[in-house]
Amino acid sequence: MSNIKPTEDKQAERFSSLSRRSFFRGAGACIALPAFESMFALPAMASSGKTAPTRMAFVYVPNGTIPGAWWPTAGGMDFALSPTLAPLAKVKNQVQVISGLTDLSAEAGNDGAGDHARAGGTFLTAVRVKKTAGSDIKAGVSIDQVVAGQIGHLTRFSSLELTCDAVRKAGDCDSGYACAYVYNLSWRSPNQPLSPEHNPRFVFERLFGAGSQRDRIANLKRRQQEQHSILDYVMEDAHRLDGKLDGRDRAKLDQYLTSVREIEQRIETSERLPIRNPAVDSPVGVPDNYSEHIALMFDMLLLAFQTDSTRVATLLLAREGSNRSFNEIGIAEGHHNLTHHKNDPAIIEKVQQIDHWYMQRFANFLEKMQATKDVDGQSLLAHSMIVYGSGNADGNHHTHENLPILLAGGGGGSIKPRGYVQAKAQPLANLFLTMADGMGGQELAAHGDSTGRFSA
Repeated sequence: MSNIKPTEDKQAERFSSLSRRSFFRGAGACIALPAFESMFALPAMASSGKTAPTRMAFVYVPNGTIPGAWWPTAGGMDFALSPTLAPLAKVKNQVQVISGLTDLSAEAGNDGAGDHARAGGTFLTAVRVKKTAGSDIKAGVSIDQVVAGQIGHLTRFSSLELTCDAVRKAGDCDSGYACAYVYNLSWRSPNQPLSPEHNPRFVFERLFGAGSQRDRIANLKRRQQEQHSILDYVMEDAHRLDGKLDGRDRAKLDQYLTSVREIEQRIETSERLPIRNPAVDSPVGVPDNYSEHIALMFDMLLLAFQTDSTRVATLLLAREGSNRSFNEIGIAEGHHNLTHHKNDPAIIEKVQQIDHWYMQRFANFLEKMQATKDVDGQSLLAHSMIVYGSGNADGNHHTHENLPILLAGGGGGSIKPRGYVQAKAQPLANLFLTMADGMGGQELAAHGDSTGRFSA
């Protein structure tokens, strides 16, 4: 059959750019080093003309913030960091503080109480959620999944969903609203949220495999060799049968070999997107210390971006309405309870401390992103768009206008940081549309309640 290539030709094609043999011979020494990533043809380089892929992530903090401690006092690049934003000093030139963004889908309307559930469920979907505590949940497709649907095939994982909170899938979590709305940021469809992973060990093993770095590389090599030996055997066997079959059997063989070739193409695609195993061991599990848990999840996010395992991610630091205490900074009361401070200065000060504490964790992550070199020598942060924010603005009043939103990173050149941007009132979804434009997928006409692209 003329459409079946000899095994030798297939092997030549597989090894044309970088042989597996050469790859694995040096893997133990170089597989985790960013400098060696230039040996691999990253899909973004071929498909978009960029020197490195662009990444997108959304980091959610619950219960809003204290507005007076969040917003800077003057606009532009020379703005002075507010008390809550002070930890961002080392990455200030890579951050935009954006005012004027709203999430009106989270407003009460005729649905009454439940602002926390609405804030969480609408943050990335930008559509009003159905008030139900049953299984008939309904939201919308979140922007991360819209983008993942366009570019997710370029990486081993189309998206990554993380949380530092528990994972709860059923029950009433806020005044008649299902727990699905507060425990999930990502929605694949209006009825299907994507449950995030809260165990950093499971995240690591999903991305890179179990065991030490040496074990992970050896297991990968064994699997690839087994896959190719099976496929090579099938193709060789087909050659022997080809001249002995009648027309009907030839058609059956063609159909079968088409399936085999599809499997082989998927394997070869996987090899073009190699698992660049980091030179670190897997985390042991979920730490008892909340700060360490957040740090580990940020590390998992950084590794996923650094190894180009995915380009789209979400991280829920805590669910909306979280009433976690912060004994590590001397605050025994629950976060949610404190946000209803009734203008008590002592209570407001405690909420500000919590806001500042969360920002310290985020700033540490951005500093690591800034210090990590991408394949073109620029920082990983320069090729990323990282949103940090909440679907609640003032937790005391459950407002959803003028949300506390940060946008960090340069988006691979698609974003020019402008410091404190005092924008006109517009849906948060407008910003998401602009971010999606920078990811290289098909231009979106709209998302949720958007009214156009972001405009200052």
